[in-house]
Amino acid sequence: MNFTVVGGKGFVGGAVVARLRADSHEVFIPERNDPLLSQRELGHVIYAAGVTADFRSRPFDTMRAHVGLVSEILEHAGFDSLLYLSSARVYRHADNAREDAAIALRSDDLEDFYDLTKLNGESLCYASGRSNVRVARLANVIGRDFRSANFVFDLIRSACHDGRIELRSALDSEKDYVMVDDVAAVLPKIAVLGQYRCYNVAAGVNTSHARIVDAITAATGAVCAVAPGAPRIASPPIDIRRLQTEFGFAPQEGSVRNSHAC
Repeated sequence: MNFTVVGGKGFVGGAVVARLRADSHEVFIPERNDPLLSQRELGHVIYAAGVTADFRSRPFDTMRAHVGLVSEILEHAGFDSLLYLSSARVYRHADNAREDAAIALRSDDLEDFYDLTKLNGESLCYASGRSNVRVARLANVIGRDFRSANFVFDLIRSACHDGRIELRSALDSEKDYVMVDDVAAVLPKIAVLGQYRCYNVAAGVNTSHARIVDAITAATGAVCAVAPGAPRIASPPIDIRRLQTEFGFAPQEGSVRNSHAC
């Protein structure tokens, strides 16, 4: 089977490419602005291009990655299916984290900018009129990638390099963390076989900052300090019943504990 992975050199995209090749699929990884995107049949497209932790300082790059390039593919390219990787971060202000949840965001809040670009990309997928276009909203994806600028790996680097962790959010803050291997295994199934337009891809349970910090400090001997008045930040538990029912999705347990090392 033929796949195109846009963003195939990134953390999640690279893991998807490795899994597809291990399963004997043909994989095309286009370069940025590759003219072949509109000149060849792309097979099943997994759109993993994106800007993550530095979106606040790169607003134009973020918009291009989350909206601009996918719009070109949707408008001009030939493909069998397209799976757009969005983010479960969009549920931060929602009452629940089901795929059909009502989501409220502010256009003048920089913290909401990332979510708005992802939702813009999602909406474009739905409005394109193209068949077999789906969305996967990913939770916080972790694995052994210590180049990552995401929260868990920032803590690990601080613990290893400085012997100290400083938190700007309360210890009882919590998020959903899902292993990259689980994500890479299920995304091609959604792309080819999915019966719904949108899927949550997550562990389905939240892990507290306290649990993460305890695991890291136990392994490194680092100390932890929490900023005075640090707010509690918590997203609603992400509903993964759609994935479980359709694909028998069973995420690994102990994801955060198993991902740390200096």
